[in-house]
Amino acid sequence: MVVELISVGTELLLGNIVNTNAAYLSEKCAQLGLSLYYQTVVGDNEERLAETLKTAVDRSDVVILSGGLGPTKDDLTKEVTAKVLGRELMEDAHSKERIQAFFKNSQFKVITENNWKQALVPKDAIVVDNANGTAPGIIIEEGEKAVILLPGPPNELIPMFEHDIFPYLRNRQPEVIYSQMVKICGMGESMVETKIVDLIDSQTNPTVAPYAKIGEVHLRVTAKGETEEEARKLTKPLVKELKSRFEDYIYTTDEQVTLEEAVIKLLKKNDLTLTTAESCTGGMLSARLVNVPGVSDVFKQGLVTYSNRAKKKLLDVKKSTLKDHGAVSEQCAKEMAKGGVLSTGSDVCVAITGIAGPDGGTEDKPVGLVYISCYMKDKVTVRKFQFKGNREKIREYSVVNSLVLLRDCILANYK
Repeated sequence: MVVELISVGTELLLGNIVNTNAAYLSEKCAQLGLSLYYQTVVGDNEERLAETLKTAVDRSDVVILSGGLGPTKDDLTKEVTAKVLGRELMEDAHSKERIQAFFKNSQFKVITENNWKQALVPKDAIVVDNANGTAPGIIIEEGEKAVILLPGPPNELIPMFEHDIFPYLRNRQPEVIYSQMVKICGMGESMVETKIVDLIDSQTNPTVAPYAKIGEVHLRVTAKGETEEEARKLTKPLVKELKSRFEDYIYTTDEQVTLEEAVIKLLKKNDLTLTTAESCTGGMLSARLVNVPGVSDVFKQGLVTYSNRAKKKLLDVKKSTLKDHGAVSEQCAKEMAKGGVLSTGSDVCVAITGIAGPDGGTEDKPVGLVYISCYMKDKVTVRKFQFKGNREKIREYSVVNSLVLLRDCILANYK
């Protein structure tokens, strides 16, 4: 099936809001094996929205619209959709009751008249309850086609899609789709593709598709079959081949597992405790680690040693090291990692020092120069990087590569 996305909202066109819904929905449609050829962002304008919707319905099997379902006058999605599809708007008693209950249990006790607009739905539409807001989702079936309306706020759209829309779309598929993700770290996208180009060129069913992330490459293996069991069986040989080709570069084949979760699991498995010592990342690494439930079992302390004084006082970095080599140097990174272990009594310390920019770079030490070190079992490993991009990107790449280095060091010592 061919799916098309329409994101509604003038605020999206003006850049006031980042369109995260489109990225989320695109990924979910890929999981379902749907072909996505077009995405459109259209403002809160009746004429342009109607024209966009007519085009989408004409060329696609499923059209998903997000945004414009609220109570205000500029929320036009439902009204325009009903008009384009020739459906009368009718009050849905169930939705009205849910709106009443929502306001009764919220701080806003008074229901203004415009809120009842959200209880109007196109005739014969399927109403999807909104567990996190007042505007219900709507599915309108037109023969073999479907038009799906979702609320704009991500905290409403995502749960609704996961709970109701994903199963609905899966059931509409003529074949069952099964996907498995193979997640790779420590290897660039071009190298990953080079290693699987023969598989991509010869693929039919199953297929493998690479997705580049910051510091990672994800390979989605997807198969179609009459049953989920049949589709699952088709993916196994290809996943096995990928494991053979990438070996330890694969950190998980579970789509839900993140790199930091995989690293924490390795630390727990080997009964290791961890300290982080950060300069240019300013605590981003420790923040990412503490997103993982149960991290307190292994994470001892996170030190943000941004200044030279802090590096000397908390990590025992030598004054002569800072004077002769500077804070952004291999020597400083080594001493930071060793000092992190000695000062906290942990088994492992990962340290980061670099120039995130946009100022502060020199010809010898340009913006993006980062040293990452890992001290473990009385041995320190240092990697030098020259990252490109803005300050945020440089810091994000530093964090990911810190996790990669930590993982590599654990595997080298505890395989």
